[in-house]
Amino acid sequence: MAKKPATKPASAPTPKAAPVADSGPGANLQRPAAEVLYAAELDKLAERDKAQPKPKGWKLTPRSVLSFVLGDEDMGLAPKFVGSRAFLERAIVALATNRGLMLIGEPGTAKSYLSELLAAGISGDSTLTVQGSAGTTEDNIKYSWNYALLLAEGPSERSLVPAPVYRGMREGKIVRFEEITRCPIEIQDTLLSVLSDRVLAIPELDGPERSLFAQAGFNVIATANTRDRGVNDMSAALKRRFNFETVQPIGSIEDEMALVTREAGKMLARAAIPVSLQADVVEVLVTTFHELRHGKTGDGKALEPLSTAMSTAEAVSCAYAAGIHAYYYGGGDVEPAHLVQHLVGTALKDAPDDVKKLSGYFNHVMKGRKRGAWPAYYEARKHLP
Repeated sequence: MAKKPATKPASAPTPKAAPVADSGPGANLQRPAAEVLYAAELDKLAERDKAQPKPKGWKLTPRSVLSFVLGDEDMGLAPKFVGSRAFLERAIVALATNRGLMLIGEPGTAKSYLSELLAAGISGDSTLTVQGSAGTTEDNIKYSWNYALLLAEGPSERSLVPAPVYRGMREGKIVRFEEITRCPIEIQDTLLSVLSDRVLAIPELDGPERSLFAQAGFNVIATANTRDRGVNDMSAALKRRFNFETVQPIGSIEDEMALVTREAGKMLARAAIPVSLQADVVEVLVTTFHELRHGKTGDGKALEPLSTAMSTAEAVSCAYAAGIHAYYYGGGDVEPAHLVQHLVGTALKDAPDDVKKLSGYFNHVMKGRKRGAWPAYYEARKHLP
């Protein structure tokens, strides 16, 4: 009796061949600093600024810092941040004064990214960063000690371990203080003398070394989320030493779509994932985030907003994850179902009621949208909890 031929197992979709990995600056880094990623652009701007007046200690002129952040078609510079020119001009001018810059706004409005871009353009170094938290200490901000040398030789410059503010003052660079309101108020106030007198006292040392005077170019960019107000309110004295600027969410869906496509595309390219995001797929993703963030649809109907911020930064991460999912588990094209699966992990974090709100959005808002990728997006609601 003849044997039946063995059944051939179904094969998984074969992903597209990955492109050659990027060999540019920081190619092996997951997240290169802005001055590494955009080194060629910064060099081009510095060359243009050679004969131009600039604030002492700055690598670029204020005009070139603005071009670096907003982009410059004539120089072939891509835009990196979506915001009004007037807002950015005020922020850059503040950093040329003797006051710090405080960027406040909703989570995910790219406050940290903007501070990184500004520090890279002004100082050529965005790595002098203090991450604010309940556990941040004065040592994390100013300086600490190498205790082996301290015991052997006593306090000296050799045994001192500089923290970001010490280095920024000594080298004349911008210091970034992320989530400053997450720190206790007494820790925040360690910046008072630094921002007012531009001097850091080091009482353990003797003579002139007891005081570190800031070099030209030093300043502080701090960030704070409006949702963290009341966690650790800033003192009135510290507030007076900052210029406050609010970073607004992107108001235009078209601008937000362009940013999500651009930034997610960069991330996929760096990961050597040959997946592109189709316009109709990006439209449904960005529209979802935009409407749930603002609590109303494009035609003005009220929605129940989620407790999650639903920020543009999270939309970029969702698009990036969907691209990776499509490459490894699909045929290489991002489908609406991929978006919904990763929307769940982004949108549903805190409140149990958010599950009902998100399901209601799909069932009552999307059901009537018939063009483009909307019908497939609506059908993919089966992936919701």
